[in-house]
Amino acid sequence: GLQTLSDDLATLLYRTVGKQKAPLIIRTRGHRLEGIWHSGSQMGGIIHLLRGIYILAPRNMTKAAGFYNTLMKSDEPALIIESLNGYRLKEDKPSNLGEITTPIGVVEIVKEGTDITLLSYGSTLRIVVNVAQELKEVGIDAEVIDAQSLLPFDLSNSVLTSIKKTNRLLIIDEDVPGGCAAYLMQDIIERQGAYKYLDSAPQTLTAQAHRPAYASDGDYFSKPNAEDIFERVYHIMHEANPTEYPKLR
Repeated sequence: GLQTLSDDLATLLYRTVGKQKAPLIIRTRGHRLEGIWHSGSQMGGIIHLLRGIYILAPRNMTKAAGFYNTLMKSDEPALIIESLNGYRLKEDKPSNLGEITTPIGVVEIVKEGTDITLLSYGSTLRIVVNVAQELKEVGIDAEVIDAQSLLPFDLSNSVLTSIKKTNRLLIIDEDVPGGCAAYLMQDIIERQGAYKYLDSAPQTLTAQAHRPAYASDGDYFSKPNAEDIFERVYHIMHEANPTEYPKLR
């Protein structure tokens, strides 16, 4: 299955010099739930193996519907990875569900801020949004960005614009070290040239370097949780200004 997607589908347009197209939409689910089979993330491998296919990771079902509507107007192949634990969440149903679109290659600023840029996607993005509210209570104004379209990623360099304002970057990723977060970091630092505007070292907060342990606790302790995110952001701010942000303990 994977070889067919990688060698055949992803290269069809290139191999036929634009003469053949395969507007195939692959719908699957992943991200955080319980157990090895429901919490594992192979996002880094998917991104590198399926160059030539859109890789999209909506944070909720409304965003997913927007991607489907966008792709129905396209003739490019795509893989949409829905949030598995998102099926349990209630969302407000848009009145124009069949018409809304989510742009490909465009990030979304979910919360504006001035102190640090937090970039994530999928199920983990929802945790980041909640943590951003807690950070505000201790005087840290975080800007939260949903990557949502991983391949292609941020064609308009919106993350760079954010970093020019905040001068700090933390990428929170449920994938293993060196996975999707490393891919995003390279794009931001090298292609977008964000290193010129950083006052603190850019960092990643990823899952542990193993498959998730069993049950909800396995996901919680194997992947970035709210406490991990809060402490990492606070540490970055403490390093930048220890007087205003003294050690937590």
